Amino acid sequence: MQAFAGNTVRAAADRSSLMNIGRKVDYAVRALSYLAAQPHRWTVGSKEIARRQDIPTHYMSKIMKDLAAAGLVESHLGRKGGFSLARHPESISLKEVYEAVEKPLSLMECLEKDHHCCPYDSVCTQISVWERAQGLLAEYLAGISIGSIADREGLKGRLNGMHS
Repeated sequence: MQAFAGNTVRAAADRSSLMNIGRKVDYAVRALSYLAAQPHRWTVGSKEIARRQDIPTHYMSKIMKDLAAAGLVESHLGRKGGFSLARHPESISLKEVYEAVEKPLSLMECLEKDHHCCPYDSVCTQISVWERAQGLLAEYLAGISIGSIADREGLKGRLNGMHS
C-alpha cells in the first residue's frame, strides 16, 4: 500500500473489500452436499469426499475441522472413521457454512461491527446501500439448505457421466 497526503491507497493487486466466495467455502459446500446425500448418519471418509467432489486433500483436514467446530459435522475415529452430518441437511444453511469456514458474512469492511476503516463512516451516503445488500444476501443464503443441493454422485461422477 502507498500513502498519499495522509490517505491510504490500495495497491492495484489488492482485492476489493466486497465479498468474494473463496475456495474454502466452495470446498466446504461440496463436502457437505456430498454428506447430505448419504443415508442418515452415514460416515464417509475424507479421502472419498475429496475424490468424489474434486477437493484437494490438503484442504480437507482444515475444512472438516472448521465444520466440526461449528457443529455441522461429526468426526468419527477408527478404521471405519470419517465424517457425518451433525444435523439434518435441511437445517444447515449456506450462510452457516460460509461463516463456519470464513468469518461472519460481510460485503465490506466498513459494515463489520467495531471496525472503523474509513474516516467517512459517519457521513457516507452509500453505507445504507451496502448494509441492505448484505442483509439481502445473508437472508438468501440462510434460506438455502445443504439438503437442497445434496449431491450423491459427486461432481466428478456427474461430469464423467456427461462425457460417457
